[in-house]
Amino acid sequence: MKSVLLSSPGKIQISEAQYPVRKPNEVLLKVRSAGICGSDIGAYKGVNPLVSYPRVIGHEIAGEVLEVPAEETDLLPGDRVIIEPYVYCGECYPCSIGHTNCCENLTVRGVHIEGGMAEVIAHPRRLVHKVPNNIPWNLIPMAEPLVISMHAVQQADTQAGQHVVITGAGQIGLLAAQYALTLDAIPVIVDPVDERLELARKLGVTHTINPTVVDAVAEIKKITHGRMAEVVIEASGAASAIRGAVDYVSYAGHISLVGWPKNDIELPTGLFTKKELTVRGSRNSVGQFPESLRLISEGKVDVASLLTKTVDMDETPAMVSDIAEHPDRYLKVTCLF
Repeated sequence: MKSVLLSSPGKIQISEAQYPVRKPNEVLLKVRSAGICGSDIGAYKGVNPLVSYPRVIGHEIAGEVLEVPAEETDLLPGDRVIIEPYVYCGECYPCSIGHTNCCENLTVRGVHIEGGMAEVIAHPRRLVHKVPNNIPWNLIPMAEPLVISMHAVQQADTQAGQHVVITGAGQIGLLAAQYALTLDAIPVIVDPVDERLELARKLGVTHTINPTVVDAVAEIKKITHGRMAEVVIEASGAASAIRGAVDYVSYAGHISLVGWPKNDIELPTGLFTKKELTVRGSRNSVGQFPESLRLISEGKVDVASLLTKTVDMDETPAMVSDIAEHPDRYLKVTCLF
């Protein structure tokens, strides 16, 4: 069968792969669509230290069920599903308290283990979710970045009526803003790219700020009537945005860090104490795929507006290369298999 293989940094191609042998606790899937994620681009560029080579890439994977475990009573061959790509051990301390997203022995498809960009894959049954029939194949993979955004918003204990400043208007930031709207919170997006801010407004975000044009702190103070934001979601990984989060947040506020910085960031930790801030990391997600799929199916979150392009499997290597070369041209690309 065919797969999308990253043989070494900068070298990606369609390659032959062995047909998978399903274990008793696994589901065999015919892959129908996949999303190209920033982690795939990082692997291609050789800047993701967690990736070993050669590696089949891809963790945003949707497909059609081919085989199920003998005792299965819910899934049937032909069902449309999405995989949860964070394979946890179930035995370490985080797993024992339900934080399987930060399992000490976590293996993520396309990063630590072979990814899902292949014609057929086998995946643990506990990490496979049925998909509503009204979601097109090219949009199903976007449920995965949506759960990342949902988890980040929930990590900040976001409540209705609160102002939620989101730094970074990439797919995670824009999805976080839409999810905040479903909670009746008030998103405020901060990003230096006017085109991304315009898209945010089209998605229902009333307040957008370009920090290179205006004083973001002053604007947030105006929007919040002096309180500042009860919640800040840092979704860019940019050093300036991470530092800015401490200024944007209110006293007794919550900061959720979901963007991955390239290096350690120096922060005014004295302000953490003075403001009595709650600062939490946000990694992957826990149990949010069914809700993510419901929000997409019911039109509560518009993922289609974030989709730049859909390509075929054979076009994927060239697409990965072009995204790496011209990241500003793309927000999200999915592939049909």
